[in-house]
Amino acid sequence: MNLIERVKGILLQPRQTWATIEHEPADMAGLYTRYLMLLAAIPAVCGFIGLSLIGMGGFGVTIRIPLLAGLANMVVSYVLSLAGVFVLALIVDALAPTFGGQKSQIQALKLAVYGSTAALLGGVFSLLPALSVLGLLAALYSIYLIYTGLPVLMKNPAEKSVVYTVVVLIAAIVMAVVMGSVSALFMPRSGSLFGGADTPAISLETPGGKVSVNTAGLEAAGKKMEEAARQMEQAQKSQDPTAIAAATGNAAAAAA
Repeated sequence: MNLIERVKGILLQPRQTWATIEHEPADMAGLYTRYLMLLAAIPAVCGFIGLSLIGMGGFGVTIRIPLLAGLANMVVSYVLSLAGVFVLALIVDALAPTFGGQKSQIQALKLAVYGSTAALLGGVFSLLPALSVLGLLAALYSIYLIYTGLPVLMKNPAEKSVVYTVVVLIAAIVMAVVMGSVSALFMPRSGSLFGGADTPAISLETPGGKVSVNTAGLEAAGKKMEEAARQMEQAQKSQDPTAIAAATGNAAAAAA
């Protein structure tokens, strides 16, 4: 199987290509090493370049994720995408009898791997974060690819393909939310992921030069203001002028 020809075929002639895929001998190792692992690198690498090297922003301000955090997120998102396709195949296979299809783990894996082609290629838009929304259009085309492949590979009646696809899509969305939550753990929050609490988490490129934002400091300031607001509320309830004055002073100090 030629990678480029298969990509062109599944994107431009999906129905004919699914018919070819149906009869191809395949195993999990081959599907992953000769196809999925190569395409899955596109969104992972492009996302790293877009967020950590090119950056996102506008009006003269550019925000970049620290390199180490970006690398960690790249590796995690890559591994999760490989695992996600496998889980998607399990879902497709498990639902097959419900929609009059035939269970087959390898056919379901073929569907998940090749059906993900458009979405994975759409990851190239992550090079420019402002264009990453276009990746959603590519993901929509992957839904169509799965829709056309279900009756061919899973042998369900064609009239049930729409509902079958919708159920698979819902399961895939839930899975994507979970994967996104896991991936977010490797993005910088309070301080750099690999540094101390005083390490800036985000760098800004402005016309006046480079500015580092210490998100740990921002979070601490936010907590102080939250506590000051709570004290102000309690003081107002007590109607004690001294307490109100003290709470007002604390709020001003927190905002400073």
